[in-house]
Amino acid sequence: MQHSTLGRTGREVSVVGLGTWQLGADWGDVSEADALGVLAAAVDGGVTLFDTADVYGDGRSEQIIGHFLDERGLRGEVTVATKMGRRLAQEPENYTAENFRAWTDRSRRNLGVDTLDLVQLHCPPTAVYSSDAVFDALDALVESGAVANYGVSVETVDEALTAIARPNVATVQIIVNAFRLKPLDEVLPAAREAGVGVIARVPLASGLLSGRYDESTTFAADDHRTFNRAGEAFDVGETFSGVDFATGVAAAQEFAALVREHAPEGVTPAQAAIAWLWQQPGISTVIPGARSVTQAQGNAAAGAIPPLGDAFESGVRRIYDARLREAIHPRW
Repeated sequence: MQHSTLGRTGREVSVVGLGTWQLGADWGDVSEADALGVLAAAVDGGVTLFDTADVYGDGRSEQIIGHFLDERGLRGEVTVATKMGRRLAQEPENYTAENFRAWTDRSRRNLGVDTLDLVQLHCPPTAVYSSDAVFDALDALVESGAVANYGVSVETVDEALTAIARPNVATVQIIVNAFRLKPLDEVLPAAREAGVGVIARVPLASGLLSGRYDESTTFAADDHRTFNRAGEAFDVGETFSGVDFATGVAAAQEFAALVREHAPEGVTPAQAAIAWLWQQPGISTVIPGARSVTQAQGNAAAGAIPPLGDAFESGVRRIYDARLREAIHPRW
């Protein structure tokens, strides 16, 4: 497993982390035993960063992580990035110092810590990024010792650039993958210059880039890949990276062919998608989710894949330009 510095936190983390949305809710049912197995497989594979949020299973994901870290004696060895802000209606006036304190206190209890390693605003309304009062309140959380560092999780490139200009923002989390290239060209250079870490989420476009789906694939009723395809519950970009499912399946088939041609033998499409991402200059860590031990092991192994090279990079760009750019690039 390769490692990098997580922006202004100064922490060294694995280039492949673990996203734990699926351990809380919105991906169908995952038992606590299975969740603990996934966490263990990730750590055994070299993962040293977990990403969670206070609304994943209404705190279930945070609680399972806290239990796991205690059970395995891993406090201080694994960085936990959580998120806050989605417990109330998404209105700028709800992003107050009082609510921040309540939300972080709840996350501290869930995780069993005095100080949160990293807390991120959880895709708030766009106006929040321009509020001095919001960032003053976040600074106060750091000064009080409730959090060690703070960052933001964003939906758009413009939101990321606004946040990067803030002097104490340690990290920006953004959707970036082979089907969402705009952040590579606009966010990563700005983040590198400012010393801000970039956490790449939805790296497999909700599983599309694994190459395992076809147009007949179905998902559970309580899986966001069923109920949020048109953005009914939250930003549609969080589901299949905003790609129409049929278009995404076709693009994923081309991506799988690219992997067969240019990636090392035995590397799966999912592993190639993850490795290609962390090899982009400016990406601090990539946070694929996993619902099984096998998935967690495979994702972690992507952190040791050698550089995929120029031909692979050109192929990714070609697929994006031909099939996805027109629909995806202007929106986020």
